[in-house]
Amino acid sequence: MFNYKYLSREHLEGFDNYKYMAIDTSPLSVYVMHPFWNKVVELVPKWIAPNVLTFAGFMLVVLNFLMLSYYDYDYYAASFSANNATLIDATTNGYEEVIPKSLWFIIAVFLFLAYTLDGIDGKQARRTQTSGPLGELFDHGLDSYTVFFIPACLYSIFGRSDYSIPPIRIYYVMWNLLLNFYLSHWEKYNTGVLFLPWGYDFSMWASTLCFIWTGVNGTLFYKKYIYGSMTLAHGFELAIYGTGVVTNLPVALYNINKSYKERTGKMRSLSEALRPLWSFTSVFVISSVWVHCSARLPDYDLRMLFLLIGTLFSNVACRLIVSQMSNQRCEAINWLTWPLLVSATVSLTLPEYEPTAFYGFTMLTLFAHIHYGTCVVRQMCDHFRVSCFHIKQRAD
Repeated sequence: MFNYKYLSREHLEGFDNYKYMAIDTSPLSVYVMHPFWNKVVELVPKWIAPNVLTFAGFMLVVLNFLMLSYYDYDYYAASFSANNATLIDATTNGYEEVIPKSLWFIIAVFLFLAYTLDGIDGKQARRTQTSGPLGELFDHGLDSYTVFFIPACLYSIFGRSDYSIPPIRIYYVMWNLLLNFYLSHWEKYNTGVLFLPWGYDFSMWASTLCFIWTGVNGTLFYKKYIYGSMTLAHGFELAIYGTGVVTNLPVALYNINKSYKERTGKMRSLSEALRPLWSFTSVFVISSVWVHCSARLPDYDLRMLFLLIGTLFSNVACRLIVSQMSNQRCEAINWLTWPLLVSATVSLTLPEYEPTAFYGFTMLTLFAHIHYGTCVVRQMCDHFRVSCFHIKQRAD
């Protein structure tokens, strides 16, 4: 089942010639995190494979999502309706937290551990002399999936009502974050260099501190206005947009334009340079039309909608990452776009079948993405004669 060959001979030859190039200018990363990670990685035994660290960090983020799914599946735990209270009742008679405060501390620890493991996996690879395309592909592939898990957890702090933003707006916040990640790899597809965005390190610190603060003060703290009718949730929304595409897109365009002027990039034609954007745009447009025209979405099972969008995006992003690392032409349309279009059409024309179409397509997307990721990793391992989670003994 997991022996399908997604990678062509040209892909594998491209990986053979791949050289990692990245530029990290974030002050937080350069002056704080890297010195910290250099110390931490020394504590890791050399027999532990770098991909074990990568996967462990990813699973910690998934565990955060699952724990909050148990306590707050529908994102109502932080709402007064879940407590049969009003703001006056909550402040005068006490407010019973549906999500235990201790859980927020656990989530904060798990998130920071995941951040740390993501920061030291490459250093562990260099320590153990196991650096290679497989590790980078594995790392960035899981990063593309992690992008949605963190905001999906943060939304439980604010809830979907009472001084918060409605599901349709968090839906677009999610897409903003996904696009932000995608732009970095689209930029690398054209320049050959991964310019690490400043927002990543700051967002991980901000998210960790936010979870800690919630553990201390509870979700009631966020039920307030900060200016006029603007709540803390609105401030969170604006901060995401302000530190996301609004700042990342101009930088990406500048770096791509510079690579053309200096002839240091891939020098693709305009149509080829824009080609990866079609795949992202198609799934975004179809998904958004479905959500806006649906009588149920996004309010109906918002958490599952997040999972669907995050998985669908990760599959699109992983294929872009494979293309840019192997220096091959990126596909214009992801094949999952077609069942997405069918599911959306069925849902909008036959509303009574929408739950079936929604859950059916979600399960298809999950299986397809897991199958793709597993098969690609196995194929890479066979090609490079390495093990994904085990360091082979050196002959010398």
